[in-house]
Amino acid sequence: SIALAAPPGSLPDVKMMTLFGCGALLLRGAGCTINDLLDRDIDTKVERTRLRPVASGVLTPFQGLTFLGFQLLLGLGILLQLNNYSRILGASSLLLVFSYPLMKRFTFWPQAFLGLTFNWGALLGWAAIKGSIDPSVVLPLYASGVFWTLVYDTIYAHQDKEDDLKVGVKSTALRFGDSTKEWISGFGLACISSLALSGVNADIGWPYYAFLTAASGQLAWQIWTVDLSSRADCNRKFVSNKWFGVFIFGGVLFGRLL
Repeated sequence: SIALAAPPGSLPDVKMMTLFGCGALLLRGAGCTINDLLDRDIDTKVERTRLRPVASGVLTPFQGLTFLGFQLLLGLGILLQLNNYSRILGASSLLLVFSYPLMKRFTFWPQAFLGLTFNWGALLGWAAIKGSIDPSVVLPLYASGVFWTLVYDTIYAHQDKEDDLKVGVKSTALRFGDSTKEWISGFGLACISSLALSGVNADIGWPYYAFLTAASGQLAWQIWTVDLSSRADCNRKFVSNKWFGVFIFGGVLFGRLL
């Protein structure tokens, strides 16, 4: 959203991109730390997660809490570099950051909560540049991120579905079951449609839509070729989402420049 908020013909604010890059790492890192602390008993029973630092005993819970405090302190330092509107908006995301790890205990839709949490930066980046949010641009962008998360994290969750059943936690992979591809196809379509709407409302140039077409192809490829019964293939398709992100960022960048 920082690149999308740049004036036509201009590159995105490099300082702000750097701050947000560091902030994203810290926010996601803090979320992972909270998740590891809260799920340490569950993680020992799941093949993929049993070697996580707290679950495996490499770190004690107190050491994990200390590290979390360090992450949040650094995050606060970044937040204080922003305008007041963005500070309030950024601080409000902490409710999602702290509550997301608990969702798998209560709902089959933890991936939706992950999407709401991880994509908060779509709102924050625009606000950091403009001093407020433009709902017609930012809300479709935020929604697209949530839908994208529902695609890639549902694929990711299929790696753990057998273990999740054993330990009694929930996921969209378990909720959708054999209908997963139909569900994530719908989310993929909603993601691309939301990105297109955001671009139209932001009055972005034609390269954005060319890159969006390429991103659509990448998303369709992973959805229709993923073998949901193969942990290795689910992980490969999950990792391939980096290219979807590259296409979208490239589209925004060149759409603003040209």
